[in-house]
Amino acid sequence: MSKLGQVAEAVEKYNQFVLAQVKRARWDEKFGRELIKRWNEIKAKTPVTHTPTGLPLPRLALPEIDEPGEIARYLFGEGLPGEFPFLNGAYREMYLEPVRKIETGNYGKKTLADGAKQKADGNGARPPEEPTRLFSGLMLAEDTNERFHYLTQHQRTHRLSTAFDGPTLYGIDSDADGVFGKIGEGGVAIDTIEDMVRLYDGFDLGSPNFSASMTISGPAPIIMAMYIAAAKRHFGSKVVPKLRGTIQADIFKEVQAQNETIFPIEASLRFLTDMVEFTTREMPRWYPISISGYHIGEAGSTPVQQAAYTLSNGFAYAEMFAARGIPVDQFGPRLSFFLDCGLDAEYIALARVSRRIWAIGMRDAYGAGPRGQLFKLHTQTSGRSLIAAEFKNNLTRTAAELMLAYMNATNSCHSNSADEPFTTPSEEWIRLAAHGQAILLEESGIFKHTMNMLSGSPGMKAVERAVERAILDEFREIERLGGVLAAVEDRFQRSQIQNAAHRYEQQIYDGTRPIIGLNKYRNGEDVAPEIKLARTPRKKQQLQVDRLAKFKKKNAEKATRALDKLAAIVERGENCFPALLEAVEVCSLGQITGCLQEVVGRFRPMV
Repeated sequence: MSKLGQVAEAVEKYNQFVLAQVKRARWDEKFGRELIKRWNEIKAKTPVTHTPTGLPLPRLALPEIDEPGEIARYLFGEGLPGEFPFLNGAYREMYLEPVRKIETGNYGKKTLADGAKQKADGNGARPPEEPTRLFSGLMLAEDTNERFHYLTQHQRTHRLSTAFDGPTLYGIDSDADGVFGKIGEGGVAIDTIEDMVRLYDGFDLGSPNFSASMTISGPAPIIMAMYIAAAKRHFGSKVVPKLRGTIQADIFKEVQAQNETIFPIEASLRFLTDMVEFTTREMPRWYPISISGYHIGEAGSTPVQQAAYTLSNGFAYAEMFAARGIPVDQFGPRLSFFLDCGLDAEYIALARVSRRIWAIGMRDAYGAGPRGQLFKLHTQTSGRSLIAAEFKNNLTRTAAELMLAYMNATNSCHSNSADEPFTTPSEEWIRLAAHGQAILLEESGIFKHTMNMLSGSPGMKAVERAVERAILDEFREIERLGGVLAAVEDRFQRSQIQNAAHRYEQQIYDGTRPIIGLNKYRNGEDVAPEIKLARTPRKKQQLQVDRLAKFKKKNAEKATRALDKLAAIVERGENCFPALLEAVEVCSLGQITGCLQEVVGRFRPMV
């Protein structure tokens, strides 16, 4: 039995354990009394907060139960937020306003004190980090940098996510044949360390209030090396352990769904593990991989397939890193996840169930400690759900998806812009997308007063049970095929995603999947709206090529030596990431990619 089979077995055994605890609580009076005592202590220690209107609410909402068996079912089957198996959240408190001093307000009751007065009195608590992560990438590095500063002008914490253009995603330089028209389109063009310096200029990369996320996988180790080198240029070598953020680097989902693999699978996984080995040792605040279901979902998978393939990929990475000799409690806490959130019913509990399965699997199949059991999740609202027809309806779609994401206690979230069916988001629409999160988290009282505000309904529990069963069924099928890598080589995940995508489109065409404004409640007009398209001017594209030529000419001799050293290290089978850190100082992305491909070859799609 492979590790994935062990995970499925561990989840089933844990569910049996929970049922045994429920039964025990009902016949073992002493155990039952202990549970009731603990339950009452939890409720007694829960602080009471007050809404602006003076309504008192517990800071943690708990079910109104006093029967020992049901208490056992909750504590062992779900766990309090921040407690195993983490169904209700990876952390004890998320999204909540700080605990504030209580004063008598206009309603004659205790209300929240004024924040400014608290600060003056020294009684205020430090605000929590906003979960909103803002995504951008357009034209050249300085253009994306300008957009980053625009997006973060009202944020306490700067959580940036970067989209790269097509040539960069494939490790190709901007001066390569046939790519000129793609420079800066759909993402930012990054060829050299100098571009990386421009990209994050004006941000304190070593600050605890800054984190960067980079959405790139094929050439991820090279881009990661560029980011570290750029940070060192500006802040010195002492900044490296302080860097916070993540890089996607998910090779399995590229082969399964997104198609941006540039080296053979085995070599790609080796370069990834080299990077993980370095970063987990030298960069304790960095997540060197974001195990991504988002692109699996966007490629057409069902929600269950998205979760099952993401989790199984994660467990395969864990097995791979452990085989390299990296301790599970060293790499486990540095794994992060990335899921799509659409409008299907499964999303009511998809992330909650994923968090529980991951915790049980990492503990019982891999021996991970508490920090290595955490499923740290970034969620993005569904791009596939955005429709060109009557596109302003996309604001409502995204708002509903945001609600679902935060109901699932996501750690961070990006909200898509309504105009994305047409173009890279404009400032107007991206501002509305960011404000959607601010309205939900800051203006409304849905999430800022009480943890578990929307958790535990009968409907949610029904979805949880159904989703968990379906994910375990997917695990068993992958196990039957020989594990994740064998299934990948057999194109299993890819074929299942394609089949699901076909069914999805069929449902739209035959009307069984209503899409408002497209196949239902159309206004009868097919006139395309006036949308200003974001395009990179040829002048900017030429500037990128000219900059690259200047960089290559300046570093020609040094680049040759650096590439020769890198190739030799790769051929000897040593960890190549330190050599990448040296190479990016004098070599372009395309030069390094070409060097590595000469040694290990290129990715060839499996037929």
